[in-house]
Amino acid sequence: MKNYNKKYLPLLLGFACALGVLLGAALDFSSYSSGPFLKTNKKKEKLARLIDYIEYEYVDDVDMDSIVDVTVNGILTDLDPHSVYIPKEEYANLSASMKGDFVGIGVSFRSINDTIAVIQTLKGGPSEKVGIKGGDRILYANGEPLFDSNIHVDSITSKLKGEENTRVLLKVHRKGVPNLLEFDVKRGKVALKSVDAAYMLTKELGYIKINRFAESTYEEFKAGLLELKKLGASQIVLDLRDNPGGYLAEATKIVDEFLPEDKLVLITKNKKGAIEKTFATKEGNFEKGELYVLINENSASASEIIAGALQDNDKGVIVGRRSYGKGLVQREMALGDGSAVRLTIARYYTPTGRSIQRPYDHGSEEYFADYLNRYRNGELVSADSIHVADSLRYVTPGGKIVYGGGGIIPDIFIPKDTNFEKQSLNLMLRNGYMDSFIFEVLEQDRKYYNSLSFEDFMQREVITHAIVKEFRDFMRRENFDMRFKNYQPTLKLYLKAAMAQQLFGSTAFEQILNEEDPAIEKIIKLSADREFKN
Repeated sequence: MKNYNKKYLPLLLGFACALGVLLGAALDFSSYSSGPFLKTNKKKEKLARLIDYIEYEYVDDVDMDSIVDVTVNGILTDLDPHSVYIPKEEYANLSASMKGDFVGIGVSFRSINDTIAVIQTLKGGPSEKVGIKGGDRILYANGEPLFDSNIHVDSITSKLKGEENTRVLLKVHRKGVPNLLEFDVKRGKVALKSVDAAYMLTKELGYIKINRFAESTYEEFKAGLLELKKLGASQIVLDLRDNPGGYLAEATKIVDEFLPEDKLVLITKNKKGAIEKTFATKEGNFEKGELYVLINENSASASEIIAGALQDNDKGVIVGRRSYGKGLVQREMALGDGSAVRLTIARYYTPTGRSIQRPYDHGSEEYFADYLNRYRNGELVSADSIHVADSLRYVTPGGKIVYGGGGIIPDIFIPKDTNFEKQSLNLMLRNGYMDSFIFEVLEQDRKYYNSLSFEDFMQREVITHAIVKEFRDFMRRENFDMRFKNYQPTLKLYLKAAMAQQLFGSTAFEQILNEEDPAIEKIIKLSADREFKN
């Protein structure tokens, strides 16, 4: 059996830092053609001279890009854990992930037996509009074959993507149809959703899950919030679990929806001591409604800005586990060659004045090992194991005691199930194993599954013991042999959620997972008790 436990824990560690708070627009060296950046500094000149000397005089050929990358990384390593260098091969993809859309044909796909198989078409995208369906195999794009095993995925993606409003002629094989189908697809903007789900948990309680804070997050959130209000939501669950952060402005606009005018949302302070304060406006759409905010150890940065601002203003109830603890603000500076530096330019503070940044004075390695420390000291399963200094104690206007110094401590603690079998199931669900298996299941009767509505699916589809056995056989082929004796219901639920995601999208996925989520169960009970008292 593969040692996925050791592999899984570090994955969680690094994930919360993948996206920091991004403040303002990207900068470029051309911005610094004047001012303090041109001051003569002999130490800076020494570094430039050394690099030039190596390039022109060193006896062997040298990859100068590599030398520069190492030099920049070395400089940033001595700053803080969140000031990082982003190589050009990574920066383009990272920038795209933070935009609200991309131009393409609008499908998610995987390569199966050297063939491009459509997992699902993206809602409202060009492929959905012309009738492409999950399970279709895209064989040709403008006459070029896509089923050659030597074609790299990036090359395939480049053939499907292109300029907006340009066309690509696809030839598609559909199971049960004797001839290839042709689809003339006009490339267009396809939304990259940062709101995974927005639906009603009960008649009064709405649910919204945000996976990151990208350029379009606030607009997505606001649309979801207004739709839930139309459906009767007087209470909202805002799920920020495993949300690593993103754009600062998107987070503060979301807070504004819940707080009355002139309430303090955020304080930032730079190296010169300049303080900026952000206040709520009169535009809020849910200032009087009840609110619950879900966080966990992977909720970082912009997620913590929201949780901290609401907690400090005595708005809502924070539920879950102590958040990541990132209170630094970054700005990106493009370096002119497609790479960039993300540099910490300020610290942020919650309305009571607390910093939730974890200490990093013992180096990045220890800093990023914090998840393991929480795992070992029992904090993930017991609130009593959370240790905070009394000197970091603050009081909200409503008299609530809150603490700084390393994350947002929730008002209501929900322990994490750290059983190895449960962690393994989470890994299988989030890392694509269940997706691959479920795709094979759907292929057995694609016509039937594509004909189902979500309501029919929820009523009719049952994950049987036979499917569970097939899944275990599938995982054995992946060298992962476990029986999940204590988690059979959870395994069936996860498989059904994976199936719903491929058929109906992320809202269906989250809706099914939430059926047995202890944090959601706790909030539904709190909501019902509050209604009874009112």
